[in-house]
Amino acid sequence: MHTYLALGDSYTIGEQVPIFESFPYKAVEILRLSGMQINAPEIVAKTGFTTDELLHQIDAQSFLTRYDFVTLLIGVNNQYRGRSVANFEEEFIVLLKKAIAFSEDPSKVIVLSIPDWGITPFAAERDGKQIGAEIDVYNEVCALNAKKHHTQFIDITTNLRVNGFKTEYLAGDQLHPSGKEYALWADQVAAKIQSLV
Repeated sequence: MHTYLALGDSYTIGEQVPIFESFPYKAVEILRLSGMQINAPEIVAKTGFTTDELLHQIDAQSFLTRYDFVTLLIGVNNQYRGRSVANFEEEFIVLLKKAIAFSEDPSKVIVLSIPDWGITPFAAERDGKQIGAEIDVYNEVCALNAKKHHTQFIDITTNLRVNGFKTEYLAGDQLHPSGKEYALWADQVAAKIQSLV
């Protein structure tokens, strides 16, 4: 039976939608329908988590000896709080190394890019272009370090920028994605996992 650990923030737990519509649960559903035997995802995430807060949560929990697959999606709250990219990169690398240790195989760790919340109605009173530009810099850090540490990288930001302002792709808070958007992320995660088996 395969095991899957999902590390992150509100985008991982599926803020504003039922847990079964979050991308980790949807990915597992897709994988099960394809015939894979896989447990429900173990999720370590909380709305508002920054990199250091996720690190503290990981240190406070107990885990299985190893996991077959690990996803990591973190950083939007670092950007939201105005933290430096250098600080983000330092803590992101620590998280990435922990994810690799959980899987014992870098190729089974999947980093997801940070969504651009600047295009959502929630950000209407803010400078969406500046938010997007900052998210791009953060995502460059994610992509470069994912490659450097021989892990996988999935870009969910590009597609979200196409759909992220449309009502059907948004949750009630007009900030977080709806289950329809999470399902698109889940398709990418499930396909990546299937390619690794």
